[in-house]
Amino acid sequence: MRYQVSLVMAAIAAAVLLGSALSGAAVSSLAATAPAPAPAAPAAAQPAGLPDFKAIIRRNQASVVNISTSQQVRADAQTHGMPPGAGPGLPPGMDELLRQFRGMPGPMPGPREANSLGSGFIISADGQILTNAHVVEGADEILVKLADNSEKPAKLIGLDKASDVALLKIDASGLQAVRIGDSSKLEVGDWVLAIGSPFGLEHTATQGIVSAVGRSLPDGNYVPFIQTDVAVNPGNSGGPLFNINGEVVGINSQIYSRSGGYMGLSFAIPVNTATSVAKQLAANGRVERGWLGVGIQTLNGELAKSFGLDKPVGALVGQVDPAGPASKAGLEPGDVILEFNGKPLSQSSELPPLVGETKPGTKVELKVWRDKKAREIDVTVAALKPAGDEVVAANADGGQKPGILNVQVSALTPEQREASGIESGGVLVVGVAAGPAERAGVNAGDIILQVGGRDVGSPQELAGLAKTLPKGEPVPLLIQREEARLFLPLTITG
Repeated sequence: MRYQVSLVMAAIAAAVLLGSALSGAAVSSLAATAPAPAPAAPAAAQPAGLPDFKAIIRRNQASVVNISTSQQVRADAQTHGMPPGAGPGLPPGMDELLRQFRGMPGPMPGPREANSLGSGFIISADGQILTNAHVVEGADEILVKLADNSEKPAKLIGLDKASDVALLKIDASGLQAVRIGDSSKLEVGDWVLAIGSPFGLEHTATQGIVSAVGRSLPDGNYVPFIQTDVAVNPGNSGGPLFNINGEVVGINSQIYSRSGGYMGLSFAIPVNTATSVAKQLAANGRVERGWLGVGIQTLNGELAKSFGLDKPVGALVGQVDPAGPASKAGLEPGDVILEFNGKPLSQSSELPPLVGETKPGTKVELKVWRDKKAREIDVTVAALKPAGDEVVAANADGGQKPGILNVQVSALTPEQREASGIESGGVLVVGVAAGPAERAGVNAGDIILQVGGRDVGSPQELAGLAKTLPKGEPVPLLIQREEARLFLPLTITG
C-alpha cells in the first residue's frame, strides 16, 4: 500500500504559498479604498439536536500526539500496512481491502531507512501514551511530537499484536491526559469524534456516528471492533475516538478501502480492551489471555439445520486441541457453543474475545448443543501459549449448481498423514465436480474426516456412507483444510 505523501504535502504547501501571496496583494490594493468593516455578525446558533464538538476539540488537542518512527529495512521489505484479507464475520461478496492506516512512503532501491507516521494520545501526566502496535512495531527509533511542537524520544513499554495496542513512555511531567470512557456503553447511532494526523496534517478532527459494535475482523480475534463512518486516513492510526462527552472510547485502527483512503468504513479498538491490555503491558510487558483449545467456525442456515438448530447461533467446534482445557472437559468436534459463562453467543466471533479476557485458571460454564439437545459443560480456562491463537475457520462458499454427489478421493499416503497430522482415517479430495460436495464448498486438497458424524476411513467407506444419507436434508461434513478443521453442510438432492 503506497501513499503519495510527498506529493500531497507539496501540493498543500504550494496552495498555501499562492493563497498567501494573493491575499497579501489584495490587502495592499484595497486597504486605502475599502470602507470600514461592519460589525461582525453573531455566530450562528448550533442547530438543535446536532452535537457541538468545539469544546471537546479545544480540551483534547494537547493530549493527541504525532508519532514518527524509523527502521532500517531491506529493499524487498514490505512495510505498507496490512495486505488484502478476508475473515470470519464479513458479509459475502465484500471485496474491499482491510488496511492498517499509518502513513508510509513508497519503496526505494537498496537498504534504506523507513519512516512511518501515526497518532497516539496521552493517558497519564507523566508521559504514558497509547497507540497502535502496527505503528511502532519493528521501529529502531520512536519520536513523539507534542502539541507545542516539541519532540521527545519514546520508549516502547510493550506491544500486543493480537489487539494491535502499544504502550509508550516519554520523559515528561505535567502533561494533559485524556479522559477514558466506557466503550461498553456505546450504541449504534452515537456521535463520535476522531483527532489525528492524516497524511501528517496534525490535529485534524473528523466526526461521524457509531455504525456497529462488536465487529470481527481478520487478525482481530480478540477485539470486538467499533465500526464508525468517521473519516480516517493514513496517519490517523493510533489516534483517539471520543464520545460526545469528550471521553476516549476507542483507538482508530483499521479501514476498509479499495484505494487506500477513506471509503466510509473505519474501525476502532474499544478503549476497555485497550486499557486492559495497557495495564498488563505496563506490569509485565506482555498480555496473558485465556485459552480453550478449540477451532471454531461460523454457522450458516443450512449448517445449523444439519445440527438440528432452529437458527444459526453460537460457535461451531471444528477442532479440539488434545492438550487443551476443552478436550479435558469433554468438548468434541461438532459441538456448538451457545453460551460462555452465561453470555449467549449470537455468532462465533463473539467467543474469542470472551475467552481471551478470562483470567487463566477461571472455571466457566459452557452451554453446548450436542446430539440435538443442550447441555452444560464446565471448563477451566488455561493460559494462551505465547504466539498462540484460537483457530477461526470461515465457512467455504460453494456454488449453487444442481447435481449428484461427484467427488474423487484417494487414501492418504504416509507422507500426507505426517504432513497433515492425521494419524488414522480420512480421505484426500483430488477432484470435485458439480454436485452436493461442490455446493457444500469442498475443494481439491481437502481431507474428508466425517460425514453425518460418522468417521470416514477409506474411499469405500465414503461411498457407502453417501448412499445412506437422507435426501434434501443437510448433514455436517467435517473436513481438514490445510491446518484448520471445519464443518460444511452437505445436502444430497433427489
